[in-house]
Amino acid sequence: MRFGTFIPQGWRFDLVGIDPSDQWQTMRALAQRADEGPWESIWVYDHFHTTPVASDEATHEAWSLMSAFAASTSRVRLGQMCTCMGYRNPAYLAKVAATVDHVSAGRVEMGIGGGWYEHEWRAYGYGFPAIGDRLRALREGVDIMRQAWTTGSASLDGRYYQVDGAIVRPMPVQEGGIPLWISGGGEKVTLKIAAQYAQYTNFGSGELETFRHKDEVLRGHCEAIGRDHAEITRSTNLNVVIGETEREVADRVAAVADRLAPHLGVEHADYVQNFAQGAPGVGTVEQVTERLAALRDAGVHYAIGYFPELAYDTSGVELFERQVIPALS
Repeated sequence: MRFGTFIPQGWRFDLVGIDPSDQWQTMRALAQRADEGPWESIWVYDHFHTTPVASDEATHEAWSLMSAFAASTSRVRLGQMCTCMGYRNPAYLAKVAATVDHVSAGRVEMGIGGGWYEHEWRAYGYGFPAIGDRLRALREGVDIMRQAWTTGSASLDGRYYQVDGAIVRPMPVQEGGIPLWISGGGEKVTLKIAAQYAQYTNFGSGELETFRHKDEVLRGHCEAIGRDHAEITRSTNLNVVIGETEREVADRVAAVADRLAPHLGVEHADYVQNFAQGAPGVGTVEQVTERLAALRDAGVHYAIGYFPELAYDTSGVELFERQVIPALS
């Protein structure tokens, strides 16, 4: 199993209490720490407003961070989970990503999806198209990016995007273009797009049965177009709070809940259940390792961990690095 980790950027209230003038130094230090460790990749989210409720707390922009991480790390791969197609013209996005690929010497991954966070869509003036329109636009955008990265230019007279000889030079460092991660588990459209274009997929939050079902849908779409399902690396994201004992895990979860509580309000209090004991990535070393092993056996070959404590306390991620990664890599 391969492993990536998210770097806190504020979106999930994971930089609160850190002065904005110090937040980049915090993120850079954590990225460089991962660069020196066992992680294959580091990730951020492509969002503008905090979740599950919009607030005045900082949320740093994903592709600015990609460029900054490209220049301040040397080994680890760089991804977003996932870039929203509707937030940037796809030819422009292809150009940005190709430039970051050069800055990083060929370490960029492109996570891409249709987008879902209505509040920020409307706040930034993008409207909020129906889900079918967002996913059809995703298909057109992925087509444009693949053209750009494999030929150096792109043309498409589409329903949502029109580009005519858009030049994307220099092309990415990576031969064949930047790897595409199609994110989302929509069975009729998203997984069909993944079957056609993706080198990687990302769906689910570590729930074993959900993953198995979605993966069978993906397999069916691959068979329908004659593609080998095994060509696609399947990944999932995990919220990780880990400890040596159940008491330690409970204390860590309580600390996360205490930090989030002032920002959520009563209507979002259930958000902390994302970090409750018994969730796939929340538990003792033995519990988390067992659940990840089951996911690996079901076909998850890449896990991306989100550690809500990371900006404040690295002891949890250190425990994961020492005991979980070696057991499953």
